[in-house]
Amino acid sequence: MGELLNLAMLPQQTSLFGVWLLGVSLGLTACTATCLPFMGTWMLGRGGSQMQALRDTALFVSGRILAYTLLGAIAAGAGTWLAQVMRGGTGNFVIGAASIAAGIWLLRSAGKHAPCSAARSAGGTPALVLGFSLSLTPCAPLASLLAVCAAAGSVGWGVANGVAFGLGAALTPLLILLPLISLLGKNLREDRAWITRWVRWGAAVVLIVLGLRRILLAL
Repeated sequence: MGELLNLAMLPQQTSLFGVWLLGVSLGLTACTATCLPFMGTWMLGRGGSQMQALRDTALFVSGRILAYTLLGAIAAGAGTWLAQVMRGGTGNFVIGAASIAAGIWLLRSAGKHAPCSAARSAGGTPALVLGFSLSLTPCAPLASLLAVCAAAGSVGWGVANGVAFGLGAALTPLLILLPLISLLGKNLREDRAWITRWVRWGAAVVLIVLGLRRILLAL
């Protein structure tokens, strides 16, 4: 792990494979600990089918890849400015706002059921937004990625590095854990229709509290 971080600190010598390995190191370690409280709560409160659980997991991963791609492009074009902004608490603020929005979505869905088609089309949005926002968590691998992209000297290379990092970070135990948590939520609700609303409300409150805590950290 130390050699991998040292590699990232030498942008001019870093290959796309090295950046991908850096993403893998994040996905297999810090990503799980950071994202599980948010996405695990969302999956438990969502109470969807296994197909919806797989769709939400895919959207979560897609949001992360999209975020790292965008960060790579911005860092390549703006140099060290983006790294300074990320250290200023912007990431925590965005994560907090996304978590609160996901909690509000659960509250609204618990209070009044939308048509099935509308629920399917809009329900995955919080998973995508959570995946995008949680990618902004300040950490050493992200700082290393931004340094690599800032030194790349090309927006195209910044995008390539961001995609490579995101694909590495996508290899996370959450790919297994999130559908299992959704299955647990489904089993809790089976033949217990009365518990559905309480689980959603509880999950919504947890997401809102987590979001408020993140925003306080950003202030």
